[in-house]
Parts: sequence; C-alpha cells; structure tokens
Amino acid sequence: MNPVEIACDESGSEGENLVGGETDVFVHAGIRMSPAAAEACVREIRRRIGSPAEEYKANHLLRAKHRPVLEWLLDPAGPLAGRGHVHLTDKTFFAVRAAVTLLAEHGTAAMARTLHREGPAAFGADWDFFLAAFTSVLRLRPRRGVPTSPAEFFALVTKLAETPGEAGEIMGRFAGGGDRVAAYRARLATDASVVPVLDPLVPAVLHTIRHWSADGTPVALVHDEQLALTAERVLQLKATLGSRLAGVRFVDSRSDARVQIADFLAGVARRIASEELNARGDATLTALLQSFVDADSVWAGPFVSR
Repeated sequence: MNPVEIACDESGSEGENLVGGETDVFVHAGIRMSPAAAEACVREIRRRIGSPAEEYKANHLLRAKHRPVLEWLLDPAGPLAGRGHVHLTDKTFFAVRAAVTLLAEHGTAAMARTLHREGPAAFGADWDFFLAAFTSVLRLRPRRGVPTSPAEFFALVTKLAETPGEAGEIMGRFAGGGDRVAAYRARLATDASVVPVLDPLVPAVLHTIRHWSADGTPVALVHDEQLALTAERVLQLKATLGSRLAGVRFVDSRSDARVQIADFLAGVARRIASEELNARGDATLTALLQSFVDADSVWAGPFVSR
C-alpha cells in the first residue's frame, strides 16, 4: 500500500519547559492535502486577508479583522474539513501526568486527573513550587535559575504529603519514587534515544501518525524542521509504529504550502485551546476547532466549549 504524506507543524514548543514558560498549551497539527490543494488554500487565504505579506502566520488569522477568514478555514464545509487534525497538550496536566507515572508505583490516569484538579487548592503556592521542582529535577540542564536536587524535591513531597485530602494522599505515594528518578536521570544522561518524559513532541507525533494510519495506510511525515526530532528519536518512532510510519522528511515551511497550512492550524488551535483552558473560550471558535481535536489529547477533560 502506498503511503500517504501528512504535513506537520507544531505550536507552543518549548521542549521540556512545561511550567513558567511562554505558552501553556502545545499543539501538533497534521494536514492531508495535495501540494496543489494546499497552494490553492494559501492563495485563497492571501486573497481573503488582502495583505501583500510573502509569508503568513497564525497571528494574521487571529486578528479580529480577519475573524471571517479564520471561521472559513475551520468551518465544517471549509478547505480543511476531513483534512486536518490536531493533538492538544495542556502542559501543566502533562507534567502532572508525568509525575504520577514516574513517581507513584502504580499511578493511574484517574490519579493524575485528581491531583491536577485538587492540587492548586490543596497546596496553594506550594503547588507551583512542586511543579517547578519536579520539572527541574528531571532535567539534566535546567533552563534557568538554580536547579532542584532530588533531595530537595523529595523533602517538598514529604511536606505536601501531610496535607489532608486526596491530593495529600497522592503526594504521599510519590515518596518512594527516588530510585525511579535516579534511574531515569541516568538513562537520559547516557542514552541519546531516550525521549524526555517532559517533552510533549514525540507523544504528539505518535498520536498524529496513529490518527492518519488508522485505516491501515502507512504515513510518510513531511515535517517542519524540528531539532527535537533527532535521528535517534525518528528511529524510535519507527520501532514503535512499525509499518504505520513509512518515513520522516524535514522541510522549510516556506517551501511547502502543506506545512504552511499545518502551521496555520497549529497556531490558531493553540490560541483557541489556551483561551478555553483559561476560561476565556470563544464558543464559536472552540466548536469549530473541536472537529479537528484528537480524542486522546492530553487534556484533563473533554475539549468542549463552556
């Protein structure tokens, strides 16, 4: 069976920096369009916007004066209907889920949802300290500030475990995670193929490929240049997905209209999802985006308009 080419781009990528960064949502978008159809779509966007810019970004579509163009692009009868897909990641929930998976001996998805929901009220300001400390202790090279040592992190865990309620009980189950943290850090330092548990990119790419190969058709990714998708990680993707992944090719988004469309979709999806996450959602745009959203996105609940 001949593979289908899926053009991809992402928005909100900050690597392992899940908390305290510039964005709170990461989005990976995949587009199934022919080059000719994508070029026609870009031309139509340019015509509707009426700007002489050589390269368009999602910010053009997100301007209030271009709202009709954005609604046209996402409309069920629009150019991306059945051709676009987005995988959303709430970065804070991703970090909480990683903590439960790594630190609790038998962590569950329900446990992660409970801690994500109850943590802020139960721990107050210490909740942010916990998230920052957890992401710091798992990174070999923290981006900024003084790194947190494993001893300091688990001292904080012990303190928070004394908090009454479900959140405190879950925190208590993290106390025995020291050996798992040490083993993970050792693997990360010595094995280039290890995917950092705090980086949402590779899991999102996996979901994108699984979506487009669900009918058995192999997928050939045409991806915007992405340093995090190293040769070792591409090999790991192939090992995980087998025949579902036919190959990965990197291009400059300016040279492939399909990747430009993926860039548009990823960027507008991130803004719409971030507004929804922060209880500022636009009901119309959220409803339009919903048909593109992967059901297995890293989101604490259904992605629906409030």
